[in-house]
Amino acid sequence: MDLLQSIDRLDKAVRNLRIEWEKFFNGAIAVPPEDLRDEIGSEIRRLRNSNLRGVAENYRLTQVEARYNSYSELYGRRLRHSEEGRGPGLAPLKDRAPRRDPRQGVILTDGVDTAAAEVLYEGLAKAGQGPRFDLESFRGYLEKQLGALKAKTGCTQVRFRLEPDGDTMKLKAKPLRD
Repeated sequence: MDLLQSIDRLDKAVRNLRIEWEKFFNGAIAVPPEDLRDEIGSEIRRLRNSNLRGVAENYRLTQVEARYNSYSELYGRRLRHSEEGRGPGLAPLKDRAPRRDPRQGVILTDGVDTAAAEVLYEGLAKAGQGPRFDLESFRGYLEKQLGALKAKTGCTQVRFRLEPDGDTMKLKAKPLRD
């Protein structure tokens, strides 16, 4: 295989790694993509030790390697911060408000905040139903449902809650008046 083709394949793998990390941080996959990161790291080392013929190959490999290193550092830091319970927008664990119960419901008025969507999303995931979508898509779905119910019923608030239905959980919405 041509060296430039190997570098192009490696570039695609680095892009895929970024996507897998984002899926992990959004809750779509449960395990961080450490195996993929290790494979890419060993492939970079293998290519770096090979005999690079030209300036173009060396430049291209250096670009891919720099992007890989910056992603690895960024996601390592994000992972460490999430394990420690801190990071942008996160208070230390002891200072956080108690979690809402998805079975009791989450009342939404003007929009869907990330915390409310996360509570319902995690409730569906814990019920044994693996998420078929990421948290941001679920939040968008809730936004759409909230707007449709408010327009249809003229209500000001909607309660979204999870209700058991056999061996699955169903998302229920109830319009609330003042």
